[in-house]
Amino acid sequence: MPIIRVEILPGRTVDQKRELVDVLTRETARIAGCSVESIYVVIEDVKKENWGVGGQLCSDKFSD
Repeated sequence: MPIIRVEILPGRTVDQKRELVDVLTRETARIAGCSVESIYVVIEDVKKENWGVGGQLCSDKFSD
């Protein structure tokens, strides 16, 4: 049972997340040779203040 975890900054629409889950599921099933029903996708929105890149918080580095 593959589990795919996606951590992204907030701001994606439900439709974007829906498409992401669909594509990741289909392609993982194709590559891994398993059923789509066995694949779990977990999307976690991580606040910019809880994510750092290049030594800075994303909330400081990137404006909305």
